Amino acid sequence: MFESVRFGLLIVLLVFAATAALAQADPIPNYMGSESCETCHQAEVEPWQRSHHAKAWMNPTQETVDGNFNDAIFTHKNRKTRFFRTSEGFFIETSDIIDAPQTYKVVGVGGIAPLQQYLIETEPGRLQSFDVVWDQENKSWFHLYPDQLLKPEDGFHWSGPYKNWNARCAECHATGFSKNYSLRNRQYKSAHVEIGVGCEACHGPGEAHVSWAENQSQPADSRFQGLSQKGFPLRFSGSEPEVEIQQCAGCHSRREPYQDASPVPGTPFHDSYRLALLREGLYHPDGQILDEVYVYGSFLQSKMYAEGVRCTNCHDPHSAQLKATGNALCTQCHSTAGNSDFPSLSPKMYDAPSHHFHETGTEGAQCVSCHMIERTYMGIDGRRDHSFRVPRPDLSVTIGTPNACNDCHQDQTPDWAAEELENRFPDSKHRTRHFGESFAAARNSPANLRDELLDIASQSTFPAIVRATALDLLGRQATADLANQVAPLLDDEDPLIRAAAITLQEQAPSSLRAERIAQALEDPAKAVRIAAARQLLTLQRRNLPESAASTAMKASKEWQLSLAAKSDFPETHMVLGGAALAMRNVAAAINAFSEVTELDPQLVQAWTMLVQLHWSRRDFSATETTIQKGLAANPGDPNLLELKIQFLAQ
Repeated sequence: MFESVRFGLLIVLLVFAATAALAQADPIPNYMGSESCETCHQAEVEPWQRSHHAKAWMNPTQETVDGNFNDAIFTHKNRKTRFFRTSEGFFIETSDIIDAPQTYKVVGVGGIAPLQQYLIETEPGRLQSFDVVWDQENKSWFHLYPDQLLKPEDGFHWSGPYKNWNARCAECHATGFSKNYSLRNRQYKSAHVEIGVGCEACHGPGEAHVSWAENQSQPADSRFQGLSQKGFPLRFSGSEPEVEIQQCAGCHSRREPYQDASPVPGTPFHDSYRLALLREGLYHPDGQILDEVYVYGSFLQSKMYAEGVRCTNCHDPHSAQLKATGNALCTQCHSTAGNSDFPSLSPKMYDAPSHHFHETGTEGAQCVSCHMIERTYMGIDGRRDHSFRVPRPDLSVTIGTPNACNDCHQDQTPDWAAEELENRFPDSKHRTRHFGESFAAARNSPANLRDELLDIASQSTFPAIVRATALDLLGRQATADLANQVAPLLDDEDPLIRAAAITLQEQAPSSLRAERIAQALEDPAKAVRIAAARQLLTLQRRNLPESAASTAMKASKEWQLSLAAKSDFPETHMVLGGAALAMRNVAAAINAFSEVTELDPQLVQAWTMLVQLHWSRRDFSATETTIQKGLAANPGDPNLLELKIQFLAQ
């Protein structure tokens, strides 16, 4: 039975069944569109219509296009783009493309402020987000990546897979979105209920609710299972902040989707996505935002999250605006009056110079200046870190992380800032050892930090994302002893911990490993089941309990379909290539790595794998051709040059 699990994955590796999706176990109501909500919910619809959510994706019209399309010229590193309009619409003519110049019609508008992007259809169904965008404040065009000059063949070029709207953006800018990508012809046939983040993007498909509203004496439509009394698949509750937080997190997070279509609202986050941990390049070692990671990963680190604070404590859910301005937002709770909803918070004066030691009304006296550092993405878009941390200039001194004090006092050093805080808060408990010190060292040499990382992973007082990151850092030194030490975490209450712990079981004794994997295959969270399914590739089938055969089949199918749903991602085919190698299927590995080079010719690792695989098969003609193609796409790459030297010397 278990052999069929391996065979099922092999089929995916060979055929790349890209658009498969798990069928819904139960039927769901139809989407009705936001206009169906207006009659009864005008008070909610009106602020939503003015919100950034409603304007996240719009059709190009005189009212929605704010950029200068009056024959405006923008030049970036000698590549010229012209923005113009005709009676047929808005157009972009650019030399920044293969076979330049090319002219494209604008088919979509992304966002409203502080910048506006424009979508063009480079081939039927494929929407790309153009890199020259409109600055709403300065009323001018600017390039999102002013220091870059990428070849049009580069995967990160505006026309490449990493800038594809269907794959990377549309799900969170639309309601009821389905990507519908076909790997066979590399084409999209995407569909959506409506563009923009509509009512049903958060509340769920409304057919049963509309039926209930028309006849409130009857319960929700019995054809659909699991609906609330009013016919919704999602129940927002004052006593369950996690439901709301996870619904927002689906888009406000750096994550990897498990399916081709937007999850039905109410689907648990860890059944829909794999959350990015505090990895190098995404976060600073102490968990501060670095790359564009959005909000959820930061918020999970905060004391506010731990105490039950939810998104709508600060943000109006329909206008998406803050509920108060300035420090008034924070003093809802952080004041001498306190807040009865959060009794653990000590009532005391926060909004005063005695706490922030800045002149009242100045930027330095703003709570967010110290506790929600702002970083700029997409050139002009300021985003605030939602970990609500206490400034730690002492960490800037020891591990080089940024701090809020020197964000403003740029003429001073971190040593100065650290000394100032020590003088003003001599009894502060916020100068003890921080997990960031361990993470900074472990990123360079995890072997020397094993005990510290295990201690962090095992302490329930740390946020789950921090503990899971500690386990992730231990992954490079998997041993049987380490597998046994982290085994108790397979029963942790948080799926982030369980998923990270199962990945460390590869070196466990065969019988124990099989037992632990079998347990994880039945985990309530898909993220954990998929992590367990990955382990099946290198597990001897005789070691898996016979009773686990069906759960192994199901979890493997979930993993296969999650990969198939991302078959337009170059990184997915890197995973498929690795899986094929684990199964010793060289032909499937070659197919996978070849697809990577088609999608992203600059991903050198795929070229080097192809060279080595062709060479191992003694296919010298293919080896030489692959080296030549790889160097043409990546001139001067040292890894490919070294392989070329070795090949010529054979």
